[in-house]
Amino acid sequence: MSRAVPHTPLPGDLAIWFFIYAELLVFGILFIAYAITKNLNPEIFAEGHAHLNRLAGLINTGALITSSYFVVRAVGAIKLNRRKACGTQLLLALAAASIYVLVKLFEYYQSISAGFDLSTNTFYTFYYLLTFFHFAHVLLGMVILAAIYFKNRTGHYSNIEHTGVETGASYWHMVDLVWVILFPLVYVIR
Repeated sequence: MSRAVPHTPLPGDLAIWFFIYAELLVFGILFIAYAITKNLNPEIFAEGHAHLNRLAGLINTGALITSSYFVVRAVGAIKLNRRKACGTQLLLALAAASIYVLVKLFEYYQSISAGFDLSTNTFYTFYYLLTFFHFAHVLLGMVILAAIYFKNRTGHYSNIEHTGVETGASYWHMVDLVWVILFPLVYVIR
């Protein structure tokens, strides 16, 4: 006789999951378009890859994964009704995300200073489109995490009511997941 698996609801608000799925669909379409275009223009993409700052991409990968780690800890802390620890973890997550933002801005500055902009070629059109679209999601995620931090400080969340923390965490993990796919796709795979 088989045992029924207990149903566990998705973390956070259901509406965020519709948003996350829609965003993943958009990114997925962009990734497919990138792969097809890369296949049709291998020389242009190979030349573009040669000029990317892979160290910056690697640092940003570490920063986002570290930030997601702190977000996981924030969710765990609020579930234990440890509001102060939740707030500390959210601040650490924001600090790691800030590293991503600063490194990405430096990387954009470096590329543009070297004469590579959105209109340079098809590779750079995709590079800026994909990375800036993701960058905008990081900024939105940081605003969400900051809002959660301030709501947590006022006692809005507890071990009983923490849906908002889980909702923001779910969005943040989507942003991280997209980068974990984007980084090898754009920076590593030749």
